[in-house]
Amino acid sequence: QVRLVESGGGLVQTGDSLRLSCAASGRTFSNLATGWFRQAPGKERELVAGITWNGSTRYYAASVKGRFTISRDNARNTMYLQMNSLKPEDTAVYYCAAAEDWLRLVTIKTGDSWGQGTQVTVSS
Repeated sequence: QVRLVESGGGLVQTGDSLRLSCAASGRTFSNLATGWFRQAPGKERELVAGITWNGSTRYYAASVKGRFTISRDNARNTMYLQMNSLKPEDTAVYYCAAAEDWLRLVTIKTGDSWGQGTQVTVSS
């Protein structure tokens, strides 16, 4: 299975931006749907954004629509999440995930491979 490693998290202030990266190894990203999940303490895991293998379709949670942008570079086996206008409620551990099927990702809201997570903390 594909191995996923996230990077780019950190501590920022309200209104700042961050770009998360998810690098894949072990197999190519090319035929996998990928996405970003997040989980804050006391809250359930949330699918933040998803993208089909060819980038033709994107999904965003209502809470991040207009602020976050998901993208992928299959040649680099890397996926990104550009996060702008960050708010304290965006504070969470963000997980990169890959799924064999788009509907599995956005409907069941789970993946087949997961990264270890990267912490994003947004302060006031």
